[in-house]
Amino acid sequence: MFMMFDMKYILFVLIPGLILSGVASMLVKSAFAKYSQVGTRRGYTGAQAAQKLMADAGILDVEVVPTNGFLSDHYNPSTRTLALSEQVYGSRSVAAIGVACHEAGHAVQHARGYAPLGLRSAIVPAVSLGAPASNFLLMLGFFLHSQPLLVLGIFAFSLIVLFQLITLPVEFNASARAKRLCVEAGIIDADERVGVDRVLDAAALTYVAAFVSSLLTLLYYLWRSGLLGGRRD
Repeated sequence: MFMMFDMKYILFVLIPGLILSGVASMLVKSAFAKYSQVGTRRGYTGAQAAQKLMADAGILDVEVVPTNGFLSDHYNPSTRTLALSEQVYGSRSVAAIGVACHEAGHAVQHARGYAPLGLRSAIVPAVSLGAPASNFLLMLGFFLHSQPLLVLGIFAFSLIVLFQLITLPVEFNASARAKRLCVEAGIIDADERVGVDRVLDAAALTYVAAFVSSLLTLLYYLWRSGLLGGRRD
């Protein structure tokens, strides 16, 4: 709660984070809404596109399943499932093809042993523990003026920032694969790729915004604790 009364946090962390997240979300929704109204000539649904892209890559053991939630699409390497939202699974739009092929791109990464994906998966357990622990440790550390607790809390929060940093090449690479392979696989024509590019480029900004917001928060914690810039209170 102490952060909510700190103008430096509000001006240099909270407001920029809200702006970045808001702009990224707006661009994604705008691009997806626009290209959801544009059909493709080949007529593949999102599910069929993902299945074809994976089949062409020799991946035959991943099940494509529908899931609830707006743009809740994801690939789960542990269960070997590729879940597509209702806006994507049965849709034949350019937007749906872009999202479905992006998720299939993650399956291709997994099959090819893409190192950043493996690293991200490896640190998931630590991040799952560190995320809730960081808030408790930081709050207690600032309240008790305990430098050891602050250092532990900052380390735990750093795991979140590291996870989001590793996520950037994972997502960018999946999008690059999707953009290239959806044309090579004959899912869309080359001139239709502009819509896929715009949807996936907009989606990539959400990951950039999340990383920048978390990085700003980490820098604030370092400064507030005295580990950066000499301040300690």
